[in-house]
Amino acid sequence: MQVTLNIPRIRIKELGKVRKVKKIIAGVGGLSNFMDSQLVTFSGGTKGMIVGFTADEVLVLVLGDESNVRIGQEVYSVQEEFKIPVGERFIGRVVSALGEPCDSKGPIEADEYYSIFREAPDTMDRDDTISALETGTRVIDAVVPISKGQRQLIIGDRMTGKTTIAVDAILNQKNKDVVCIYCCIGKSFSSLLKVVQLLKLKGALDYTIVVASSASATVGEQYLAPYAASTLGEYFLYKGRDVLVVFDDMTKHAWSYRQISLLLERPPGREAYPGDIYYIHSQLFERAGKLNKELRSGSMTFLPLIDTLQGDVTGFIPSNLISMTDGQIYLNSNLFAEGFKPAVDFSMSVSIIGSKNQNRILKGLTGVLRSEYTHYKELLRLTKLKSGLSAEAEHRIHRGEIITAIFTQDKNNPSPISELIVLLYALDRKILDEMDMIAVNRFKSEIWAYLVEHSPEFVKELESAKELTPGLNKNMDAAIVKYFKECNQPKS
Repeated sequence: MQVTLNIPRIRIKELGKVRKVKKIIAGVGGLSNFMDSQLVTFSGGTKGMIVGFTADEVLVLVLGDESNVRIGQEVYSVQEEFKIPVGERFIGRVVSALGEPCDSKGPIEADEYYSIFREAPDTMDRDDTISALETGTRVIDAVVPISKGQRQLIIGDRMTGKTTIAVDAILNQKNKDVVCIYCCIGKSFSSLLKVVQLLKLKGALDYTIVVASSASATVGEQYLAPYAASTLGEYFLYKGRDVLVVFDDMTKHAWSYRQISLLLERPPGREAYPGDIYYIHSQLFERAGKLNKELRSGSMTFLPLIDTLQGDVTGFIPSNLISMTDGQIYLNSNLFAEGFKPAVDFSMSVSIIGSKNQNRILKGLTGVLRSEYTHYKELLRLTKLKSGLSAEAEHRIHRGEIITAIFTQDKNNPSPISELIVLLYALDRKILDEMDMIAVNRFKSEIWAYLVEHSPEFVKELESAKELTPGLNKNMDAAIVKYFKECNQPKS
């Protein structure tokens, strides 16, 4: 007779003691077997991560309240990778950088546990990006389009609307089967609360995970937050899903890593940042991308945010991030002050791979928009020096004002691609050229709602169309003419 013995699993732990504490770095002796980035636990329950070692001791980054760590305290170590829980049940929840819930909704049951410092997919595991990620911000979708799997930097001074653009991109993914992750790094708790409340109000929390590491969180948690967000996203990536991750913002992440490095007494480099800060960020951003068919064709798109000081993009961290991403959306504080919101600067914004996957109809309508708007801004500067403009110059200025009106957009109000196509079609056909700005703004605010209500068949045709065919042109002309007749829209 065969007898089955239920032998409990044995976990071997090493025991060490805290020898010294330097703010968030603890020197621990007695741990002879360890690995970099390994998780340890202090006797009081506080967790830590091994970040270095000397000949005599292991250096541990405290991931909780450093006041709970004291000299002589015992430290327990299990030689395993630093893993966090991941799974479907994280959607709709607010979690810490360690994957622990912090929204008072109870524990989260994990489907799996992933290493927080997973390696990026190999080159052979990747595929070309094949579809666009629609942000709902008209100026971005028209001029700086983004593809799924792209790393697109949002850069600009403080208070220029970077978070608004990123959050609007999340709002625009409703009913599009895209899992969104909003990663808060070092922002104030009130700012985090506003974002969470907005996502909940707009119904976006149903497909969004919030990784919260606000300014009140420890430096260690602020450093780990973007890695945790990427790890949560990779669970869905390898399930064949599309994922959008927003890092708000990477300036605070660089600050946290600088603080850790200085406390570890590593030699500072430019702007006191450690020499490996470029490697740290590039290693993180390499985790974005589009997987091949063998790996179920999932994609993970990164939208990192970064602060500049008085528009200077040559700072150490901004210039580093520009070089390792696939383009940038530059927000100009002067445009913001002039009332052009979102304040995207055409001349400094670029998307390296986004245009090849842009909606074909939209791509055909935006070919000369960038140059036309640039000429308009140059002409505006010249008109400040002299009076008496020619008819051609006045026409160009009016066209520029119309473009500005089309791309000016209220925050938290994403615009569908079909609406943008209708507006740019009217601009391309010069339908708006003979209208004053009051009439243009009225047309912009009314046309799409009118078409949805009175021409639903045309709206369905436009949403499914791949190219601007003669038949679609005819139907669009008829729909716009019908709007002018029924709404008595003046043309001058």
